Amino acid sequence: MCVCPGPRRIGIPVRSSSLPLFSDAMPAPTQLFFPLIRNCELSRIYGTACYCHHRHLCCSSSYIPQSHLRYTPHPAYATFCRSKENWWQYTQGRRYASTPQKFYLTPPQVNSILKANEYSFKVPEFDGKNVSSVLGFDSNQLPANAPIEDRRSAATCLQTRGMLLGVFDGHAGCACSQAVSERLFYYIAVSLLPHETLLEIENAVESGRALLPILQWHKHPNDYFSKEASKLYFNSLRTYWQELIDLNTGESDDIDVKEALINAFKRLDNDISLEAQVGDPNSFLNYLVLRVAFSGATACVAHVDGVNLHVANTGDSRAMLGVQEEDGSWSAVTLSNDHNAQNESELERLKLEHPKNEAKSVVKQDRLLGLLMPFRAFGDVKFKWSIDLQKRVIESGPDQLNDNEYTKFIPPNYHTPPYLTAEPEVIYHRLRPQDKFLILATDGLWETMHRQDVVRIVGEYLTGMHHQQPIAVGGYKVTLGQMHGLLTERRAKMSSVFEDQNAATHLIRHAVGNNEFGTVDHERLSKMLSLPEELARMYRDDITIIVVQFNSHVVGAYQNQE
Repeated sequence: MCVCPGPRRIGIPVRSSSLPLFSDAMPAPTQLFFPLIRNCELSRIYGTACYCHHRHLCCSSSYIPQSHLRYTPHPAYATFCRSKENWWQYTQGRRYASTPQKFYLTPPQVNSILKANEYSFKVPEFDGKNVSSVLGFDSNQLPANAPIEDRRSAATCLQTRGMLLGVFDGHAGCACSQAVSERLFYYIAVSLLPHETLLEIENAVESGRALLPILQWHKHPNDYFSKEASKLYFNSLRTYWQELIDLNTGESDDIDVKEALINAFKRLDNDISLEAQVGDPNSFLNYLVLRVAFSGATACVAHVDGVNLHVANTGDSRAMLGVQEEDGSWSAVTLSNDHNAQNESELERLKLEHPKNEAKSVVKQDRLLGLLMPFRAFGDVKFKWSIDLQKRVIESGPDQLNDNEYTKFIPPNYHTPPYLTAEPEVIYHRLRPQDKFLILATDGLWETMHRQDVVRIVGEYLTGMHHQQPIAVGGYKVTLGQMHGLLTERRAKMSSVFEDQNAATHLIRHAVGNNEFGTVDHERLSKMLSLPEELARMYRDDITIIVVQFNSHVVGAYQNQE
């Protein structure tokens, strides 16, 4: 089945919403998981909510190099999939794929595309408890897949302190990344609650009383919630907090944030698996939970509480800290590790978790079992369930699942599952006054730009210093005419900087439009944004970015108090 999206709405003004999660007017499960959607609900969300059953596999046709695919299918099923090509080589040259479109987008048209999904939130100077170490954040997304497989989330913890921000990169469809973007922050928030608050929540739900909200979401209208699954999701979360109540006697309310993040990630992934095994009498929900489980998603989440920054990462999205040195220059500090074949410790972990006779087959061609690029992810039960369990669930599932060759395909050398985990690697960093911002982004950004360039561009944008720096030509021999052109571009770009009121938008503009001199080339940007859906994925991935700006004065005050 395939539901085709209608035209996307662009340029929608948005604002942060603090919506009660419990109230007298609405039952707790519904109010907890489905914040009210403003006017024009369907027109705003159905373009991103659609799901195409036979187009959701992220592979390629025969002429795309398999080395660039996030998920490499068995050759027998390659025709079911779409490309996942890294377009880095494309951006280094001046060659462009020919398309039926022979015109350039005008600057206003380019801006409309780039700004369609942007969102900004500024933290009030006082949040009711203390001055926040976070000034605010900018986020944005640029699709390559149709529909986009990336998701993003941001929320303020209302029953505890701190903010949660995260990016989620889906593969084999958007079902898993959508579910994780809706649910993970609730699991984290519950994991951080003291025993007494958990008891209050359970008693309120049991008696039907209203309760104060747990999270204040900061969402663009396109960042929708699944209304149909809200009750199912609530019941699973309630079971989790009931178990936390039983395990914690209330003797100590000291919460280990790292442990809470790990438990939340693992428990949500376990619930995704269990819900798919149990099924649901509602045919729509039954198919939904199976789609979520058989697709996959990586996650990179930051929890900021005062000067305490924790980054929990599962997969190959990244967190990068922007540090301003004493001389005003910018340096990048990596706060996450990619979980893939380029990480030696991940390779060693995988080999130790399986018999020695699988040492050569567990990772082949830099992929898990020769198929999957990330070594950690939510969902992806094809790499976690036993063969018998997979066959049993598929045979008893809906026809759409049973007729899908991908779901019936068993990975090669599949002997000792699970091969995949959603357990995150958590890195702690104590913020300093020189730590100016944090960038969370899916791999669509990091495939196109070096981390140092990313931090420099954001730092110069936030401080307005870009136009005072000398032009760097990177060893190229440039003529006087070319240098004049670069200076002319710089002057033109000054107005472009003022056009971008969002740091994530500004970064996407560079990621897609940068030329070999590191400046935005409007012709290149126009051509990349003009590519039709069937070609766009061949040259780049979905890009999702959150730029969190820190309050240096507050961070310094914390430091002085100690």
